[in-house]
Amino acid sequence: MTELSPGHPPTRRAALLLVATALVTACAPAAGARTAAVPEGTATRPAARHPASLEGVWRMDGYGTLVTIDGRRLRTYETTAVSCLPGSADGVRTGPPDAAGRVEFAVPDAVRVTVAPHSPGVARLSIQDNVGYRTLHRVAALPARCHRRPAKDPRTVFDVFWHTYAENYPFFAAKGVDWAAVRARHRPRVTARTTDDELFGVLRGMIEPLHDGHTNLSAGPGRVYATSRPGTAAPTPALLKQMDAAIAAGLGPGATLHRWAGGALSYADLPGRLGYLRITSFTGYTAQGDYASDVAELDRALDAVFTKGRTSGPKALRGLVVDLRLNGGGSDPLGLRVASRLTDRPYLAYRKHARNDPADPRKFTPDQPARVRPHDGPRYTGPLAVLTGPLTISAGETFAQALLGRTPAPVRIGQNTQGVFSDTLDRTLPNGWRFALPNEEFLTADGRTFDGAGIPPAVRVPVFTAEDLAARRDPALSRARALLAAGRPTP
Repeated sequence: MTELSPGHPPTRRAALLLVATALVTACAPAAGARTAAVPEGTATRPAARHPASLEGVWRMDGYGTLVTIDGRRLRTYETTAVSCLPGSADGVRTGPPDAAGRVEFAVPDAVRVTVAPHSPGVARLSIQDNVGYRTLHRVAALPARCHRRPAKDPRTVFDVFWHTYAENYPFFAAKGVDWAAVRARHRPRVTARTTDDELFGVLRGMIEPLHDGHTNLSAGPGRVYATSRPGTAAPTPALLKQMDAAIAAGLGPGATLHRWAGGALSYADLPGRLGYLRITSFTGYTAQGDYASDVAELDRALDAVFTKGRTSGPKALRGLVVDLRLNGGGSDPLGLRVASRLTDRPYLAYRKHARNDPADPRKFTPDQPARVRPHDGPRYTGPLAVLTGPLTISAGETFAQALLGRTPAPVRIGQNTQGVFSDTLDRTLPNGWRFALPNEEFLTADGRTFDGAGIPPAVRVPVFTAEDLAARRDPALSRARALLAAGRPTP
């Protein structure tokens, strides 16, 4: 998930999203009344006589973003206390407003953005492949700095980078990082003569201690940095082949693995009326590379898996294994789409909010609930075992979190997930470099978050150890099958 950056499909960018890409090769981005500090040069009073009109300038709660709508065009601006840079969204209206005043904008090579009037001076913006919406407040005009070309010298680049984190990152306390001290330590090292290599090293050194898989920095060929929780590494193609072999052995010689989405989705029927569903990505399912195509391909696969025969009657499944151990992320709504096939009652998947005060990382937008709603068609509602590990990342984790409220609850087997749930806030520096950071929290019904540590298993089993791979063993899958076959899949 990216922050209003439809030019970066899919929605979210985990540092290890390449896991899903490698898998396909081997086998295959909060609404409410709280407001952030007003950007320089803006005003909060409504500026239009016609509240339903979307023309004008809007400030987004959280996300450090301004939005302009001028005629048929929508544009975004990335702001901090010291900067205002053009954003990546530059959309064109697809048609006239509907009866409610809602307008849709197409962004080249990206998902669509919809803006709808909500109340006088307030609108809501939604991104096609994101869960929820973002609240917009009408302001008088863009700040003057949005009309100036920013300086590209290293000190300005450093300041924009530091302020973006200072105003949006929610996890400094949890990570044990004093961001003001980081500035005091690194800012004196940057001068007008600092080289690109030196500047890249400084910026990398600032975020490296965060060990956050939703942080990254791209400064051109040879200067790319992405991190993860300590002890996590993206598997090589050779290692992925070993993992596939271990899984195949765990499924048994009689299992036929049916594949969709270039291998990102696969399913096998197992003895004892058990099923095995593997999901290695929530994005990139088709050559078209767009969200609508992903939805269509996912539905095609789910229709083939969750048939009447498997979900009801004397031959229905007695248990289902959902394998997310190599899921590198993608789009949260696709995960909710899968969850809708696994329940016959609506329930809360999670609540989501975004940091909303540049001066206080403890203040967030009001929580937005995301719900799982039963699919209108065959649904599997029986015992469920979910396999997770450190390579269960981002949208793979929000999907696992969405299953926590299911009845009967799934049994989670394996190891902790990676611990990165937020959409990513994708930003551009004055010199053209790109970077990303998280700015949201995903909460359970009782207000817990799993950021950093990840979602823990109920049954802890090592995932893809060197010894198990060498012996073509998959103890987590074997444990899941045994629990389901015995009718004891309790959390």
